[in-house]
Amino acid sequence: MTDVPTLPPFAAIIVAGGQGLRAGQPVPKQFARWRGKPVLRHSVERLAAAGASHIVIAIPEGAEELAAEAVGDNAAVHFVTGGVTRQQSVFRALDALKEQGPAHVLIHDAARPIVPVAVVSRLLAALAENAGAIPVLPVVDSLAVAGENVMVGSADRKSLRRVQTPQAFRYADILAAHEAWDDRSAAGDDAQVLRAHDGTIALVQGDEALHKLTFAEDFMNDAPSVRTGMGYDVHRLSDGEELWLCGIKIDHPRGLAGHSDADVGLHAVTDAILGAVGKGDIGQHFPPSDLQWAGASSDRFLAHAAKLAAETGYTVGNIDLTLICEEPKIGPHRDAMQARVAAILHVAADRISVKATTTERLGFTGRAEGIAAQAVATLVLAA
Repeated sequence: MTDVPTLPPFAAIIVAGGQGLRAGQPVPKQFARWRGKPVLRHSVERLAAAGASHIVIAIPEGAEELAAEAVGDNAAVHFVTGGVTRQQSVFRALDALKEQGPAHVLIHDAARPIVPVAVVSRLLAALAENAGAIPVLPVVDSLAVAGENVMVGSADRKSLRRVQTPQAFRYADILAAHEAWDDRSAAGDDAQVLRAHDGTIALVQGDEALHKLTFAEDFMNDAPSVRTGMGYDVHRLSDGEELWLCGIKIDHPRGLAGHSDADVGLHAVTDAILGAVGKGDIGQHFPPSDLQWAGASSDRFLAHAAKLAAETGYTVGNIDLTLICEEPKIGPHRDAMQARVAAILHVAADRISVKATTTERLGFTGRAEGIAAQAVATLVLAA
């Protein structure tokens, strides 16, 4: 599993109270589907994975059912009805956290579905010396000051930054700033509220992945509808080892040797899925040097690969796996293997093909020294 750095404790607020009319969706954009799931769920899952202890979501009045469906089952989530302005919505969410009294809070716009953990880490680190911290990116284009459809001036881009969310704050400071806000002027974001209360705000490096979904074209998925990956793995047969193939324990005099349970079939399928979504290989996620994976069941590796694919917006279309060995005979176990792989991936068994072949007694597999496996995974863009 990809390592997540240990971060200071924090709570999170997601502002999801707008209507998102420019996005051209049949529902407010925070509840619309993007890369296989509602936009709001992406933010919730990313913040929860980063370690948010509580997540308060400010939603439009009367949208409780829509929001609950978008978020799914998550015990850390609590809804509040947002206000007329963004500042009012955030204030209500901050008030809902008073009982928990977190030291730090991240305030995030639901329309930014991707939340890199590295950005969260930089934000929280900056709170050691500042009341607030915001992620920013440089302005790379020239800027013009506009009049009535004509340029009336220019601005120095060197002194300007593009501001993103989540924005991080010491909870007590941002709560006090919102309590003191005069409510007579619109607050563009919470950094402005804190700055008006004389709070210091650090600038940390943002990330282009924090792009805000705003217009209809942002929901026109330009990702390919089909992605394909290949996987290949080999393990030697050894005395005194259990033989696991495709998640099934097979009674055999010898088993496969490896750091985990050495399930060569599941390893090949795992690599094929990781390759299809550009997420490296099994060794990067579960390095043999890490003792926690010694003897681990390989179904955990495959489930993790499927989870990464889902986060990218893809689901398994089909898996074609070939086991290459002289022994054991695969035929008697084929149906059970297909069913087990399908269960791990949460797909129908007819999407899984398990085949076997020999090398006519040539090479290490022909000498029954080991088993090889090759897999092709076809992933399709989730609806």
